[in-house]
Amino acid sequence: MTTTRLLRPLPLMLSALLAACATAPAPTARPPKIAAPLPAVTDIQPSVAAAATPSQGDVWARLRSSFAMSDCEADPAILAWARRYTQSPRSFEARMSDALPRIVYVEQSAAKHGVAGEFALLPWVESQFQPVAGRKNRPAGMWQIMPVTARSMGLPVNARYDGRLHLPTATEAVMTTLRRYYDQFRDWRLADYAYNAGEFSVSKLVRRHGAPQHEPVIPHLPVRRVTREHLTKLLAIACVVREPARFHVNLPQLAAGQELVHVDLEHSMPIARAAAHAGMSEDALRDINAAFRGDTIDTRDTSRLLLPLDHAEQFRNAQLRQFADDKDSRTASVTATPGLPPLASDEIAAGQASVENIPALANGKPKARKPRTHTVKPGESLWQIARRYDVGVARLQQWNRLHDGKIKPGQVLRINAPH
Repeated sequence: MTTTRLLRPLPLMLSALLAACATAPAPTARPPKIAAPLPAVTDIQPSVAAAATPSQGDVWARLRSSFAMSDCEADPAILAWARRYTQSPRSFEARMSDALPRIVYVEQSAAKHGVAGEFALLPWVESQFQPVAGRKNRPAGMWQIMPVTARSMGLPVNARYDGRLHLPTATEAVMTTLRRYYDQFRDWRLADYAYNAGEFSVSKLVRRHGAPQHEPVIPHLPVRRVTREHLTKLLAIACVVREPARFHVNLPQLAAGQELVHVDLEHSMPIARAAAHAGMSEDALRDINAAFRGDTIDTRDTSRLLLPLDHAEQFRNAQLRQFADDKDSRTASVTATPGLPPLASDEIAAGQASVENIPALANGKPKARKPRTHTVKPGESLWQIARRYDVGVARLQQWNRLHDGKIKPGQVLRINAPH
């Protein structure tokens, strides 16, 4: 009797509990799970360079695990663009290999900011990871940032330096912006739309038409065709990374020591001297540090240089040796002059910077500058090279005596007028 009385209310209790579950509010949407960030590399110390570098592992596996948007089958246009990107598998692989140090760097930044992995490939859509020079009101850098956007991001642009082309500074600004877009719209597709069309334009569309559904993957919002295509291209290059064998390509692996790391600059110096310190060609150093517009790296603009790991320790050691030699030389000179106090280290550095800005003299005349050159990489066209350096194709042909516009890998092209 007692047992029956105790059990009798049980069905009523279960019914009430199920009803409560059925009417409970849906949980708040959360950001997709993103791979844990890798530790940032900020400086290289002699003899501990290897320990300071994050484990590279397989960047492609890390990217796939951090993708947050739809796969290859989501829209026929995605597959069409993926096939277009890989229509020449060998050229695609060569361009990917050339871009890989930047891809690895950007992937680490995306992971640090909790940004969907697809956006580590965004520079492929914008510029194929090339540090495109900018002029006047044109976009610049591998992120293709407009001047007005650069100001809102806090990226300095002046006669000496263009922050849009400085890989660390521009990447940090872009990832911060993309994360802010996601926090605002809660949709990575709209974050891409905002990057291409502007935050306020997308906000206005969402207020008017509401947030888009998960399907179709390319939202039915009245945006420009170029904005819709921008998202399609991003998903297409992510599709190739998801399934490279499907497109008959092999994704490259970064060779040991090619990871990009920061080194601190003690003082301003000519780019030619920085390249010699690092044991690199001037063109190779400029390619990674394209923000410097002249022939000098000025610490008023940035106190850091970006170098491959296997050149970073060599650069730092050479810089320390030169600084010590300069200090000893200047101290000896001041000691030989009665009545003058010794120079402080910051005064020595300032003096060194001012001396380096004076052109070398030959027979009483300024020494002619070394002509800038570009070594053609596999898959590059004359148009791509001209766009990168913001010169006309016709001028490149004239300076290099090219009659038909054909170029080949390994060919060295002059990219300024001969003196």
